[in-house]
Amino acid sequence: MSILSSFNIGVSGLSAAGNSMSVVGDNIANSGTFGFKKSRAQFQDMLSKSLKGIDGGDQIGSGTKLAHVTPLFVQGSITRTDNITDLALNGNGFFAVKAPFGRGYTRDGSFHFDKEGNLVNSDEMPIMGFLADGDGKLTQKTGAIRLGNTTIPAMASTEVNFMMNLDSREEIMQFNPEDPDRTSSFNSSAVVYDNVGTERLLSVYFNKAADNTWEYHVMADGGDVNGGTAGKLVEQGNGRLVFNNLGQLQEEIPGANSFNFNKGAAPNQQILFNFGESISEGGNGRGLSSQFGSQSTVARTTSDGSNAATLASVSFNDEGVLLAMYDNGEVRNLAQVAIAKFENNEGLFKTGKNLFKETRKSGQASYGKPGIDGRGSILSKSIELSNVDIADEFINLMNAQRNFQANTRTITTADAMLQEILNIKR
Repeated sequence: MSILSSFNIGVSGLSAAGNSMSVVGDNIANSGTFGFKKSRAQFQDMLSKSLKGIDGGDQIGSGTKLAHVTPLFVQGSITRTDNITDLALNGNGFFAVKAPFGRGYTRDGSFHFDKEGNLVNSDEMPIMGFLADGDGKLTQKTGAIRLGNTTIPAMASTEVNFMMNLDSREEIMQFNPEDPDRTSSFNSSAVVYDNVGTERLLSVYFNKAADNTWEYHVMADGGDVNGGTAGKLVEQGNGRLVFNNLGQLQEEIPGANSFNFNKGAAPNQQILFNFGESISEGGNGRGLSSQFGSQSTVARTTSDGSNAATLASVSFNDEGVLLAMYDNGEVRNLAQVAIAKFENNEGLFKTGKNLFKETRKSGQASYGKPGIDGRGSILSKSIELSNVDIADEFINLMNAQRNFQANTRTITTADAMLQEILNIKR
């Protein structure tokens, strides 16, 4: 009977309006949840009763039902914070988390380091990323991001680079290691490190040995050399530089460069002195040491090697790379945050605690670096807020309330009609 079906239609409307209220209420409740994505209730009409069979037309509806609750993965607002481990995703993708049920995914970037140095979320779940090797080079190996060893060992110097000009107008002279200042035309210095990280100062003396040919002699204080006397320079290395008629470095001829530092250092430390890529080495004669008719000067001196150091501070850059700063000034990469991307974000399953889980509908996660292949970029010292708009949700709330009221009218009216039918017998 059509009156009885009116009750069912009204009840279906009440149920739909109630579910709509639940979705809106959940959105409002999570308006302050970091990285939360609001949902939208979608309804469908139910199978209609046809008065003419399969001919079509003349159908009476049977009510409505909740068909889908679709999460809306639009970008939330991003706010700045003072926490170095707060990260925000601007664009598509998710942070990967090692959860109890397996791999979880979240947009909530409120992270911190636990007592063991692991980067974790607020529920102590490790954050996954691309790890760096021992030299600080990022690899494709994924794992939990952690600080690891907070000290780095000393590294012995193996190369010293000079960018300089030697004055072609200087006189030819014979170098005497007993009197280096008077038997050289020019000198400079360089800092190197032995294998235990002790800093050593070297003096490099240059004397013109022939036209377009210079010698260099590397001297160390005797107090730094095995068997030496403090205050007296000891030669530890030498070599020759040959220039062409254009003042360009034609050839480098290294000599014996074997250093025997004391105080626990390993003997025979080999250090190469490099003055640029000479023409004989395939250079183009530019951007290296030269011999022009101007004052001798050193433009730049660099050397590798370092002393042992301890971790001073850490920070994330805007590429999601965790950087470690050590007290010797060295900066190393520790890891880079991995970003997971899905073909269908709406197919993810909410597990609570701001986490999503992979499903058959979402497809498998594809991991990559921030800003690559459609993945969003990372903003450090930032947090993504909920994408819930309170004003919109209040309007949706009022619409759900009106729908609920209207469907109650359907039921009360059907009840009144049924009462009239019952009164006919009287």
